[in-house]
Amino acid sequence: MSGSPQLAVGSRVRVRDDWPETRGRVHIRTPHYVRGRTGTVVRCLGDFPDPEQLAFARPARILPLYHVLFEQPQIWLEGCAGDQLLVEIYGSWLEPS
Repeated sequence: MSGSPQLAVGSRVRVRDDWPETRGRVHIRTPHYVRGRTGTVVRCLGDFPDPEQLAFARPARILPLYHVLFEQPQIWLEGCAGDQLLVEIYGSWLEPS
């Protein structure tokens, strides 16, 4: 998954509802509060080595990194309509919604 972006700007995506920290992985870059949530890709930031592997000096595959926009009230059950949250998320955590 390297090179050009796999997800187009405007794509609706779902963050995988996965909890690798329960399986002993301790360096997870994806915030827990967006796991299982749906958002919109607003920008591809480029391709970078997987930080979840780099943290342990392991070989790291190259992954696209995205800005994904979420509606804040759906994440934290507070805020006003139109409040949004922008999160950087690696493509390996995203799936089409």
